[in-house]
Amino acid sequence: MNREIFEDLFVLEIANNHHGSLDRGIKIITDFGRVVRFNNVRAAIKLQLRNVNTFIHNDFRDNKEIRYIKKTVETQMSDENFKILVSTIRQNGCIPMATPFDESSVDLCVNLGIQILKIASSDINDWFLIEKIASTRKPVLVSTGGSSLKDLDDLVLFFENRNIPLAINHCVSIYPTEDSELELNQIDFLRNRFPNHVIGLSTHEHHDWNSSIMLAFAKGARTFERHVDIIGDDFPISSYCSTPQQIDMWFKAFFKAKEMCGHPGTQKRIPPEKETEYLDGLVRGVYAKSDLKAGHILHDEDVYLAIPLQKGQISCRELMRGEILLKSVEKDKPIMIEMIDSPYAYNEELMQIIHNRGI
Repeated sequence: MNREIFEDLFVLEIANNHHGSLDRGIKIITDFGRVVRFNNVRAAIKLQLRNVNTFIHNDFRDNKEIRYIKKTVETQMSDENFKILVSTIRQNGCIPMATPFDESSVDLCVNLGIQILKIASSDINDWFLIEKIASTRKPVLVSTGGSSLKDLDDLVLFFENRNIPLAINHCVSIYPTEDSELELNQIDFLRNRFPNHVIGLSTHEHHDWNSSIMLAFAKGARTFERHVDIIGDDFPISSYCSTPQQIDMWFKAFFKAKEMCGHPGTQKRIPPEKETEYLDGLVRGVYAKSDLKAGHILHDEDVYLAIPLQKGQISCRELMRGEILLKSVEKDKPIMIEMIDSPYAYNEELMQIIHNRGI
């Protein structure tokens, strides 16, 4: 399956923070698109889509006491306005992404040209919706908040059997999430259980924008999601939402984590030259304990090890019992690589290293 679309992908979740206003939605996208471009990251801006006319039962559509229903009704937008938002996302260099909450919204995603679909934590076992999403063959990201292991196993197997790219986000569906509730070790669990899938973090904490992404990256998370909003009008910003300035901090923390983590954990790193040069200065060189003649076969009692290591001198790394001296050497003098019959002397690359190291 093609995993590349999820690698180092940031998902900026608008949710209903456009508050049903096209102008506000455009401003959110524009403000965050600027931060995305400034940091040169690959980001998706995600919408939430519901067909309000069928998603909410007629008898409850005017209910103001159920917060989810009230907010859904008050923030609904027309398909035409969503089309404009998707176009604005593309114009700002981001990937259009959406969470469809019902089957007709999946069709809308297709009509809008949405590139990645999201399965919300609440829908992880809504098989009517999941099958509809899978029918599009589009890459899917799922959040695992509140899920059982069986639900998650079933979902992953379902997408694997259909060869549809799937990324899995560790998520705690508590808004906002305290640091003690983040459960970042679940990233280890998901990576071990689903090694063929990109694992990510969908987070709602509200204390800082550095720690969790750095820890998550170090644990192997490679896609990251946060809710976003802007300040400056009559709508209060939720504590779990991030402003453009905070997302800028978030991106920079990612790059710092990437810098500090270095090479992939699947292979041995190649030490930089300045590191090997430093360590060469700590290596002991081989010195003669007494005057030794050419043709002498070296034994442990013939030499001693001491610093400093000199250029061209053999070190404790190259000394082998039974090597034959090709040249005489005086007491307390260094034994040079040309003085012994050593396999190192026949390898030009190794000879060059030995002559360049030390003092």
